[in-house]
Amino acid sequence: MATGTGTGESTDFADVTRSLWVDEPVARRRLPDPVRTAAVRAVLIVALTLMQAVIAFLCTVVGSWLAFPMVLSSVASTVVATWGVLDVWVTRQVWNQRNGVVSVPSSTARRMRRERRQARRTARIRERSPRPLSRA
Repeated sequence: MATGTGTGESTDFADVTRSLWVDEPVARRRLPDPVRTAAVRAVLIVALTLMQAVIAFLCTVVGSWLAFPMVLSSVASTVVATWGVLDVWVTRQVWNQRNGVVSVPSSTARRMRRERRQARRTARIRERSPRPLSRA
């Protein structure tokens, strides 16, 4: 017998049905595939660069012959890691430029478009309204 929800009543395990996986809505949208790919690549490169820097430091402390080549390769890896992080930024910018940014209802541009549309609508209504005939 298992205890219930803390009320003191006991229930059988067969009565309790819970799913193992519950899908919850995500607060943010998923990254586009090219951006996500670039981000994963950048994280792997940065992780390897940090490992390499730690190994270079430890080799330097110990006085190993491997210290100098590791320091040189760590400098090169730092350049590559910087390129990887910039690649994520550039890929994201290109994606936004090509596919557009999701517009938010509170966007300034949307509000201005709505105001222009309203002004055009009122101007059209004013033009269509019957004018009094002028006596000539």
